[in-house]
Amino acid sequence: MTLLKISNGTIVTMNETREILKGDILIENDRIIEISPHIEKKVDEEIDAKGKVIIPGLIQTHVHLTQSLFRGMADDLELMDWLRKRIWPLESYHTEESNYLSAQLGIAELIKGGTTSIISMETVNHTEAVFNAIYGSGFRSITGKCMMDYGIGVPAGLMENTDESIKESVRLLKKWHNKDNKRIKYAFTPRFVVSCTENLLLQVKDLAEEYGVMIHTHASENQGEIDLVYKDRGMRNIKYLNKLGLTGKNLILAHCIWLDSEEMKILADTGTKIAHCPNSNLKLASGIAPIPELLDLGANVSLAADGAPCNNNLDMFREMRSSTLIQKARLLDPTVMPASKVFELATLAGAKAMGMEKELGSVEVGKKADIVIMDLNNIYNSPCDEGDLISKLVYSASSRDVESTIIDGKIVMKNKILLTLNETSIIEDANRLIKKNMNKI
Repeated sequence: MTLLKISNGTIVTMNETREILKGDILIENDRIIEISPHIEKKVDEEIDAKGKVIIPGLIQTHVHLTQSLFRGMADDLELMDWLRKRIWPLESYHTEESNYLSAQLGIAELIKGGTTSIISMETVNHTEAVFNAIYGSGFRSITGKCMMDYGIGVPAGLMENTDESIKESVRLLKKWHNKDNKRIKYAFTPRFVVSCTENLLLQVKDLAEEYGVMIHTHASENQGEIDLVYKDRGMRNIKYLNKLGLTGKNLILAHCIWLDSEEMKILADTGTKIAHCPNSNLKLASGIAPIPELLDLGANVSLAADGAPCNNNLDMFREMRSSTLIQKARLLDPTVMPASKVFELATLAGAKAMGMEKELGSVEVGKKADIVIMDLNNIYNSPCDEGDLISKLVYSASSRDVESTIIDGKIVMKNKILLTLNETSIIEDANRLIKKNMNKI
């Protein structure tokens, strides 16, 4: 039994009544066992959070760790050109070493930015290396091997045989799903309809039901993508996925920008999870997703940064800020997407998207100890003791303010120093590998 106490902090609980408390948190192994104004107990380790803010670990529901090494190598392109000219060729050059390092690079950035959990899609090859990186870092994820057995412009190194794609996915699932106290989970991750045969998608649907795991894919990100799907499958993206029986509570769809009213209703009525990636959508000029309208229908929406080369950072604080500002401007209404709603999307809604709402998303007794400690005592958050704290977290705080990060009850960063990853060597190796292996196009 290991006891950890976080003392003297301001706790943003995100519990049912959204209490903000001052006091101590007691953690036993991986669980929060007490929250109180003052806890007197001998512990193995104590973190003094006096003057600091404690929040639930942030949850990103659509990330590509495999692309972290490609930051700055695929800028100023629309989606299909971005994929065909840059990202797919770069992914095809990955080795086991480079994919492992890319995952470490992404995880390090996420931990330093207060993200404790992700749903991620990796590339076609060397996915084992990503799982090894996640395992060694202490990070929490639902991760899967990208599946691609169809499409125009797909490099030979990424084009798969359907049966082999399924076989390798199932192998990884059996090895990694629920690994390490269920910290690591598997999801089937067909890339999107444009690069998957109907046969593959139907097999994925059946296998996900058989093994009780999620499906994670992209949908309706770009108008050109929708045109491709319509020409190839005879209907719009969401309607096609619904026809195949893929929509539902175990499906998470990244983006969902270009939806008609029927598709929006399908997503809401089926309980399909939507991962909103505002800055990626802006950078690729894909559009702005109708998030307030989806929320009004009761849809399950959460937030994410997507990948380093379509965003150039994995900072959840930037995603929160952008997600509210773009909707206010789009609808010419300052009341839409208030800070309180956005912070819910980054915490509780992310937990629900992962199917872990009873475990994550708030700082409450009985839940997993995924906790972030922030220091907001700086010039750009001042005056520190005045104003709405949630608004401050959404509108002015940044990843720079994250001081310590705890995942599954283990401290993975303390006082801005990573404890499970070597930041210096990751930076050095990233520079070495990108010069050696990736600068080929």
